[in-house]
Amino acid sequence: MFRVTRQIDFCYGHRLLNYDGKCRFLHGHNGRAVIAIESSELDARGMVLDFSDIKRVVSRWIDDQLDHRMILHRDDPVVPMLQELGEPLYLLDTNPTAETIARLIYEFTASQGFPIAEVKLWETPQCFATYRA
Repeated sequence: MFRVTRQIDFCYGHRLLNYDGKCRFLHGHNGRAVIAIESSELDARGMVLDFSDIKRVVSRWIDDQLDHRMILHRDDPVVPMLQELGEPLYLLDTNPTAETIARLIYEFTASQGFPIAEVKLWETPQCFATYRA
């Protein structure tokens, strides 16, 4: 099995509902998504996938959809106020945990036809969540 990996750094904010800790407050992270693509076969160029293809598709989506946005549960009571202020939001049907955001990036990457193996989302330099199907 061959594997290529690309790191994508982005900034985002969130908060967790029904959580009894600091993360119940609005706060931000310098996140790092680590996208792992696997294949048992190499293409005609001798590649699993060109790193620039991951950048062109996945980095662009993260930049457009997640970077410098508040990622919130759509039922979060702060959403209407932030929308009224014109703040950029990405709304989820679940709590915006590192696990959920890793799955979100995984599912987008898979939807683009890439043979994704897993996504790690580093929320801090010491903590990450992994999603794989």
